[in-house]
Amino acid sequence: MYSGSIDGESHEASQRKIPPASSMLWVRNLRRFIGSGAGLGSEALMELETKRILLDIFKEKQQKSAEAGTIPSFYKKACARFKPEEGSISHRVQRLAKYRFLKKQSDLLLNADDLDAMWVCLRENCVIDDATGAEKMNYEDFCHIASVCTEQIGPKCRRFFSPSNFMKFEKDESGRIAILPFYLYVMRTVSLTQARIDMSELDEDSDGFLQPHEMENYIRGLIPNLAQLRDMPAAFIQMYCRIAAHKFFFFCDPHRRGKACIKKVLLSNCLQELMELHQESEEEVTDTEQAENWFSLTSAQRICDMFLALDKDMNGTLSKQELREYADGTLTEIFIERVFDEHVRRGKTSGGNSREMDFESFLDFVLAQENKDTPEGLTYLFRCLDLQGRGYLTTADIHSLFRDVHHKWIEGGNYELCIEDVRDEIWDMVKPADELRITLSDLLSCKQGGTVASMLIDVRGFWAHDNRENLLQEEEEPEEE
Repeated sequence: MYSGSIDGESHEASQRKIPPASSMLWVRNLRRFIGSGAGLGSEALMELETKRILLDIFKEKQQKSAEAGTIPSFYKKACARFKPEEGSISHRVQRLAKYRFLKKQSDLLLNADDLDAMWVCLRENCVIDDATGAEKMNYEDFCHIASVCTEQIGPKCRRFFSPSNFMKFEKDESGRIAILPFYLYVMRTVSLTQARIDMSELDEDSDGFLQPHEMENYIRGLIPNLAQLRDMPAAFIQMYCRIAAHKFFFFCDPHRRGKACIKKVLLSNCLQELMELHQESEEEVTDTEQAENWFSLTSAQRICDMFLALDKDMNGTLSKQELREYADGTLTEIFIERVFDEHVRRGKTSGGNSREMDFESFLDFVLAQENKDTPEGLTYLFRCLDLQGRGYLTTADIHSLFRDVHHKWIEGGNYELCIEDVRDEIWDMVKPADELRITLSDLLSCKQGGTVASMLIDVRGFWAHDNRENLLQEEEEPEEE
């Protein structure tokens, strides 16, 4: 009785003294204050905004699922579903995070002064090879130079002096490596990393790919830093960027999706060819090298002049008749027809029946002609050689293709030749896996696919093959003198 009465009284007292949380004035005020969003910091507001966005996405997904019923939804890319809306807080946060990350990565790079200081450290602490006179360093020197560079430049150069990097270079019998290859490795790493940062800044949707206008903007930003392009006329810059960017897409966008992977661009020979324009043209580069470099100003002007010379009616596109004048008219009729069938879209005029080659298609055509030995160039040409679209060439296809070459060959006053003999020679050159057909893989694996393509589409290409021994002898004679 005693204990029971006390328990009952204490229980009633506790109920009287501790009111429910919802009835407390300060709790109600705090909830009202937080619910309004007032007084919250930027991080808390951002958290609320994120929750709202995720809740909207969840509700939208639930609504779509309810509308779809039992039918499962098809796969959708995550970036397409969750891409933040332009101007929203999430979009601004994403852009700010990207900017800060790229800025941090750029700050970790060595600048020009740092690279010069590293070169001085390498030369001052290396040893001279008595036999070759080359400047070299062993692993002890390597570690000592790492300490000196860290003191003078800072910790950001330390990553280049790792044991694994030392093992990448060829060593002599004393275990030493040359300092020049190591320094060139550092320079190339810094250059590629900076290029990756610059391209990522231009990648508007941050998907790791560059669209044509983004690649053109990247090239336009490089022009002031390239010695051979600094004096480019301002009126020609836009056209130059268009021509230069097209080579990247020809080699780095084989499926013609309209975007090039940044990683593939960085590893391509195109970027290396473009960076060669850092050299001073007056002292280090010959006229021939300038003409052969697609990205040189000389080459870009040559492409424009070539297109304008072929465009007789000056309508901005090339007809079949106009393209036949390319390379002094040495290309065959059947090849020109196949180029228009496979690589030129029907025009929007004249009821859609006429085909005219625009400047973009002309750039593809020239790149394929000048890069026949590359997989990309040979793939372009093989689609033209594959007359039936079957994925392989037969003896009948070779006969049909070479018939036009033979006709131009005889018109040029050359000796009579047998088409069957040329066909057999091509078969011996390719050595296809299937004796009855030649595939693109056969042309790529035989390492003579470019020569075979030239023999079948261009009488000048066949002449060069037929006179290859004489041409080789002419090239060797100046070296002997």
